[in-house]
Amino acid sequence: MRLLLALMWLLHWLPLPVLGRIGKLVGTLLFQLARARRHITLVNLSLCMPQLSAAQRKQIAREHFQNYARSVLERAILWWAPESRLRQLIHVDPAFPLAAIQSGPTILLCPHFVCLDVAGVAVMLESPLCSIYTRQRSKVFDRALRRGRMRFRPITLVSRAEGVKPIIRAMREGLPFFMLPDMDFGRRESAFVPFFGIPAATLTAPARIAGATGAKVIPVVATFLPDYSGWRVRFYPPWENYPGPDVIAATARMNAFIEERALESPSEYFWAHKRFKTRPEGDPDIYYPNGKR
Repeated sequence: MRLLLALMWLLHWLPLPVLGRIGKLVGTLLFQLARARRHITLVNLSLCMPQLSAAQRKQIAREHFQNYARSVLERAILWWAPESRLRQLIHVDPAFPLAAIQSGPTILLCPHFVCLDVAGVAVMLESPLCSIYTRQRSKVFDRALRRGRMRFRPITLVSRAEGVKPIIRAMREGLPFFMLPDMDFGRRESAFVPFFGIPAATLTAPARIAGATGAKVIPVVATFLPDYSGWRVRFYPPWENYPGPDVIAATARMNAFIEERALESPSEYFWAHKRFKTRPEGDPDIYYPNGKR
């Protein structure tokens, strides 16, 4: 792992177009070699985009692997490049919502696009934050990841096992909550709401925390700019009348928003995750319905 991190450190000196093209090549190889993740990606796309042909979905899947590999290698720039270089490469649209954040509790809702780390850096260049953190298996990589994400502003990182109370406390102390809302964490604290028309176990925490704290919800999505020229980080207007009286309806509204963004940049959404792993009682496994892998 130390050797890998040393290699990543060396990569951060490369121009972004060179590093991006290396990542694309690595992703092309991964698409051929990572059979299990390729299968998951293609199943997700077949469920969520049945209107496309098999060839079109395969092309999106290939591009997704390329984009994911790019994003991993480009973390070298996020972790080690100077602030001046990052500000040149990260294009914030329309502007960082500092006044809105400082006006009261805020949830920065960041769906799982491959460039989500760029969105985190865009926030940290302007403001401290709090977030839920999953400890990495490798202690060496875990330290590098934490150091890379915390080098510009203080961050309060809370483990998932600690629950939401420390997050709510940090929000009330003025820290925005950088939240990744759209992975399958099982039935606990989730509800089955549609995602591209498929019942998906979805965290209700965004709606519940917004309701408990009176927080405004500001979505943020990071995507690649054309021609390896950098990244675009878009902050959307705060959602009005959210969450409202119905937590399930609010959660479905969140999924609908993420669907719209995924359709705008289909190869950059994180399709390699088992988004439909947890099934309603009695429903078969979507990914391996016959039990074979």
